[in-house]
Amino acid sequence: MTFLEVYLSGLLAAMVLMTILWLISLAIKDSSIVDIFWGFGFVVVGATYYALTPDGFGTRKLLLLALVAIWGLRLSLHIGYRNIGKGEDFRYAKWRQEHGASWWWMSFFRVFLLQGVILWIVSIPLLAAQWSATPAALGIVDYLGVIVWVIGFAFEAGGDWQLMQFKRNPANKGKVLNTGFWRYTRHPNYFGDATQWWGFWLIAAAAGGWWTVYSPLIMTFLLVRVSGVALLEKTLKETRPAYREYMETTPAFFPWFPRKKS
Repeated sequence: MTFLEVYLSGLLAAMVLMTILWLISLAIKDSSIVDIFWGFGFVVVGATYYALTPDGFGTRKLLLLALVAIWGLRLSLHIGYRNIGKGEDFRYAKWRQEHGASWWWMSFFRVFLLQGVILWIVSIPLLAAQWSATPAALGIVDYLGVIVWVIGFAFEAGGDWQLMQFKRNPANKGKVLNTGFWRYTRHPNYFGDATQWWGFWLIAAAAGGWWTVYSPLIMTFLLVRVSGVALLEKTLKETRPAYREYMETTPAFFPWFPRKKS
């Protein structure tokens, strides 16, 4: 198979997954289940690339697939644990109300098809890293990619765990978490997510896939400007007065030491 044929096979895998999820969402009347399977979708696509690239360097292929599986499965389990039983996310509920009786088919295009295509486009480093049989040894760029990935995983998983523990304490209701990873960035989980994709890209670059740099750029842009930081902060500023003060002292995305209050 050619590179393009394998890449298109990844699109097919993503579309099959999203179609199944869409059908489930119709049965349970909850389009937000797509969020739970976002990370898992990359595991499916990454595994598809693994199966269809037999000539790639085995050690790099296994390394890449392992990192994707750890990232994607942890993210899906975390979001699933956080969301299951709490009803449909307010964004999808609003769209459902706006579209009324036509939402059942509109949801496929606006939610599931769109996310499937974005997932596929962003997944390109996962294929590029596994495609080439050379170099037939892990090099400094591979190891640098792993280091970057580990830093990102620490921020994302650590930030999620700290926030979960914070919310479990009733005494923290209405307060803002500003310790641990959250002391240095208002969104350690989003920063960590983006950083891991830069790690994936470095591993792809080690195998000649430097041109896939648009993937982590897209992921970073989405997390900062579209579905992550921008969307969440708009809600938090309106619902939590203490968050405004937090914004004055703590960087939004890239970690740094807290500023003094103005």
